Amino acid sequence: MEKKTILIVGGGITGLAAAYTLQKEIKEKCLPFKIKLVEASSRLGGVINTIEKDGFIIEKGPDSILARKKSALKLIEELGLQDEVVSNLAGKSYILARGKLHAMPEGSFMGIPTKVTPFAFSGLFSLKGKMRAAGDFVLLKGPKHEDQSLGAFFRRRLGDEVVENLIEPLLSGIYAGDIDKLSLMSLFPMFYHMEQEHRSIVFGLKKTMPAPPQKGRKQTKKGMFISLSKGLNSLVSELEKRLEEGTVIKGTPVAKVRKTEKGYAVRISNGTELLADSIIISTGHHHAQRILSDYSFMDNFKAMPSNSVANVALAFNKSAIKEGIEGTGFVVSRNNDYRITACTWTHKKWPGSTPEGMALLRCYVGKPDDQEVVDLSDEEIIDIVLKDLNKTMNISEKPMFHVVTRWKQAMPQYCVGHIERIRNVKESLNKELPGVFLAGGSFEGVGIPDCIDQSQEAAKKVLEFLT
Repeated sequence: MEKKTILIVGGGITGLAAAYTLQKEIKEKCLPFKIKLVEASSRLGGVINTIEKDGFIIEKGPDSILARKKSALKLIEELGLQDEVVSNLAGKSYILARGKLHAMPEGSFMGIPTKVTPFAFSGLFSLKGKMRAAGDFVLLKGPKHEDQSLGAFFRRRLGDEVVENLIEPLLSGIYAGDIDKLSLMSLFPMFYHMEQEHRSIVFGLKKTMPAPPQKGRKQTKKGMFISLSKGLNSLVSELEKRLEEGTVIKGTPVAKVRKTEKGYAVRISNGTELLADSIIISTGHHHAQRILSDYSFMDNFKAMPSNSVANVALAFNKSAIKEGIEGTGFVVSRNNDYRITACTWTHKKWPGSTPEGMALLRCYVGKPDDQEVVDLSDEEIIDIVLKDLNKTMNISEKPMFHVVTRWKQAMPQYCVGHIERIRNVKESLNKELPGVFLAGGSFEGVGIPDCIDQSQEAAKKVLEFLT
């Protein structure tokens, strides 16, 4: 009996996890299927990319996994990597606003204040801004919406100052986007539901967040993120190692997918075709649109933006930094002339990443309205970053070395209406291209656990389709 072929396009964490999940199911259930994973570049992992240099462990892409989303940790344990799991050290985080560093108000959750006293004494806001934010306690719940922007929602509840000096720097730092365009229901639907159920989002957070540790109990220094002791690339390497020989084809861009009488023909860059019975497309949305450009419903993705960012890692001797901060980093509000958007003190957040006596800073450039900075030379970017850093600290020397990584159009923007667009595309796929599925950071969640969740859901749908 000839085996049916499952083709996975894209070898980032989504495609890898999908291949691993499918291989496991096929073996356990003795299914007559085989898997091929096709990756355009010479390496797997997508934006996950760790390098080791002079004893430093440097993440060129994401540096952590949100611990409360369990799918990633479950996969890590399944792969036997649980002994390599490390948690970030919790420390003070700062907001750079009006040219000064301000400690993040204690009790803030994604920028939403949940404790009155730290918020009231914060220098981030004027008295007028604090009084406006208190309006959340008395405002009526908003009208029902299918969707709205993050900015519009939080401005209505808490006012402009809290949005611009606290919420926007945090959320823009995560999504590299404009919160006045990003979708509330795609990214943080729980805040909308809190408002609808509890009227106030502050009351809603207080009722739904875990209770803080009781006084007298030992406080943990662990933060809310995890990584692996040798970097996140360990997860990629282990997944690749678990796949059967011959499963992965690297350095092979996919040009087009077309439907045939018996399934699908996938044309690759050298002009040859691979045949498949079912396909998971785990690339970015722009590439997915190009390889399925014969189908008009994929035009939904033409207008979906993706922003670019540059990740700048700087290695120093600790003695070179004359004025440090007692914390793990800061994000930058819009009301500054800075071009960096954030700075992580990696040697404090992840102590195992840096040799003794050394410091590792990781900065980002590429605001939504400053995309051209990503295309500057390494030297120009380093000059911009050091000038910005020296507005708040005194660094007396040039870095021992730097690593600049440009991620071009790598940050998909979930703009208002994103959920409906994805639903429409998936419904059309199901009708016109049964057995073809989308999964990955462009569609239903950008974090590593979100991508793993999507990979497992796509694997499940493939098996249901083929059986």
